[in-house]
Amino acid sequence: MNNSIISSDAKLGENVKIGPFCYIEGDVEIGEGTIIEPNVTIYEHVKIGKNCHIFPGAVIGAVPQDLKFDGEISYVEIGDNTTIRECATINRGTASSGKSLTKVGNNVLVMSYVHIAHDCVVGDNCILVSYVGLAGETEVDEWAIIGGGAVVHQFSKIGAHAMIGGASAVTKDVPPYALAAGNLFSYEGVNVVGLRRRGFSVDEIEGIRSIYRVIYQSALNTTAACNKIEAEFPETPYKRAILDFIKESKRGIVKHSR
Repeated sequence: MNNSIISSDAKLGENVKIGPFCYIEGDVEIGEGTIIEPNVTIYEHVKIGKNCHIFPGAVIGAVPQDLKFDGEISYVEIGDNTTIRECATINRGTASSGKSLTKVGNNVLVMSYVHIAHDCVVGDNCILVSYVGLAGETEVDEWAIIGGGAVVHQFSKIGAHAMIGGASAVTKDVPPYALAAGNLFSYEGVNVVGLRRRGFSVDEIEGIRSIYRVIYQSALNTTAACNKIEAEFPETPYKRAILDFIKESKRGIVKHSR
């Protein structure tokens, strides 16, 4: 007996390990091989994948900190092989968003004291460094890294393979492969180190740089720059990812420091 309180309605996979003084409500599903360290709280309507590791003080599935929430059923889903470090918090979704779901993908590292608010979506292989705060309905695409202490405005979107500098105030969308930072949040270049680590070739990185030179270093506005890229650049997956991201951006993309 380890003094944990675990609902009889919780579904625990094989080889799940739960440390002392945990609190786990009903309608919780925890996949096989997951480790729950002491003093973790998991509220109802939460699904956690296989081989995750959740550290002391984490709180998953608390009701959203959103005045529009009216007690409705909503959910948290966490993928496989994800690590959630000390005192991180992940809130449930809200019906008013049209999603009712907060989702964290596979192979994600959520470091200590991170907050993931209602209806956020964090893609596979992302890293959220300590003290990051994601406001409601933020989307973080796969392989993005958000530096420590960064805060992200609600409804923002961060593209795949982007890098956000520590202590940044993210007020605009950050397109794929970009590096952005600062309290006066601005584009700082291409996330070259991250792309190299993930196997992008020299030619691919230079192609991405060339696209962003048109967007950020020409005299064209964003619409005209995108039209020029569409007409003059060869079709590649990274060209399409960048242009589609900008087209779908609701808050507008981050501006250059100049």
